[in-house]
Amino acid sequence: MPEVVVHRKRTVSSALMMLLALAIGAGGYLLVALNQTGTFPADWIMSFGPWQFGGPWYAGVAGWFAIGGLAWAVTRWRLPYADPLILPLVFLLNGLGISMIYRLDQADSLHSAELQLFWLVLAILGFSAVVVLLKDHRRLQRFTYVWFLAGVILLLSPLLPVIGKANHGARIWIELGPFSFQPAEIAKIVLSIAFASYLVERRDVLAMAGRRFAGIDFPRPRDLGPILIAWGLAMVVLVFQRDLGTMLLFFGLFVMMLYVATERPSWAILGIGMVVVLGGLGYAFFDHVQTRFSSWLNPFSDYDRNLQVISAQFGFAWGGLFGTGWGMGRPNLTPLAKNDFIAAALGEELGLYGLVAIVVLFALMVSRVLKAALASSEPFGKLLATGLAFVFALQVFVIIGGVTRLLPLTGLTTPFVSQGGSSLVSNYLLVGLMLTITHQVRRPQVELADAGEVISLSADATQAIPAVRDQVIADPRPDPADFGARVPGPVTDAAQQPPDAVTETIDTAGEGTR
Repeated sequence: MPEVVVHRKRTVSSALMMLLALAIGAGGYLLVALNQTGTFPADWIMSFGPWQFGGPWYAGVAGWFAIGGLAWAVTRWRLPYADPLILPLVFLLNGLGISMIYRLDQADSLHSAELQLFWLVLAILGFSAVVVLLKDHRRLQRFTYVWFLAGVILLLSPLLPVIGKANHGARIWIELGPFSFQPAEIAKIVLSIAFASYLVERRDVLAMAGRRFAGIDFPRPRDLGPILIAWGLAMVVLVFQRDLGTMLLFFGLFVMMLYVATERPSWAILGIGMVVVLGGLGYAFFDHVQTRFSSWLNPFSDYDRNLQVISAQFGFAWGGLFGTGWGMGRPNLTPLAKNDFIAAALGEELGLYGLVAIVVLFALMVSRVLKAALASSEPFGKLLATGLAFVFALQVFVIIGGVTRLLPLTGLTTPFVSQGGSSLVSNYLLVGLMLTITHQVRRPQVELADAGEVISLSADATQAIPAVRDQVIADPRPDPADFGARVPGPVTDAAQQPPDAVTETIDTAGEGTR
């Protein structure tokens, strides 16, 4: 009999880690004010369109703890077996991000931190809706092509002439009245579901080997359709939206999930080759791609054009290993320090060690989701968890790699840390889906059987069938030779019946008679 691993709920441990994460976030917020002015923060003010409200600093801290407590309570209520470490890690990263945004507000006199807190409330509402309503992630597998169509529409919607909006050279925004958001943030979740559902159905076909070259079985030409379609969509994003990061994110997601589903390294080799071709074409024909590569390889060749990267390098050098401390540096000198380059601001004031610790937090979160993917017994959950973990890790790697000049710069945001409502809401939806999968993986198998669909038979008609007593012993089988040896005589009615035609009946008392 195979061994069954029963995971503990870890409710107390999760609560303690959640309190620690919330305390670190609040501590960063208080340290900024104490280091700069020697007093507690001033009253906070939140403006949203024509509405404006605020309160003392401790009301903001209390609201921060209340939001975290609500998210934790909903998770423990609906998903008691969910991974106990993921949600505290999310709030720890979110708290560090809001603290740094508040620190940058002190330089430009804006109230971006309060606005980010408002977006956090909306994000927690969406997160709670996913946790409460989505009882089983396997329900998402039914709508493969609906998910794919919705993801493509979201991905390409910024190209629409009325609502599409370009910002800093990239057309990746949608503007509806006073609101603007990046639909690609939602599209990464939708397309992850679509890819997982499609590849579960087609993985046997896509895994078939074609010609063998250099010891590797490459796919058949007839099976190249899906990767060519994904490559074409990536080309559309690169050409018309002028966004290198989004192109890398979605094409890399599809290639990785294709490799995991088929276990064929040839798909990964083809995908890497296609990315190189995309990069080469982009560099040859588009100025914005050339600018990104120039700021990566030789930023000091054009100080005005590469000011962001150069300022970030000076910030890292000024912060050193241990950083200048909360509120003691000058990260506001880097353009867009609250959005794309918040990793540079954190690296300056928390130092190289602090930035590496943040990267480790991201890596720990990804490892917990991958652990659930390995433990999953059904293919859709396994592939979906792997895809969500990979798209999350790839986004972090691309943006932090661009800020540190490990990679060309992209326009992606750092999840849970950068300022931005669409990024924050979409990433909390992603976390809700992650926790749902980990709950299904970690819960005991007995509960899985009890929680399934049960068909009631209470309304069906029943019929009682009388039982036959076991004590009735039949006579020995007659010998045919006895019948043949008999002397002919008068034929009676009983003699006309063959031996096997003699029947046995059971009376109401259960006694056998002949």
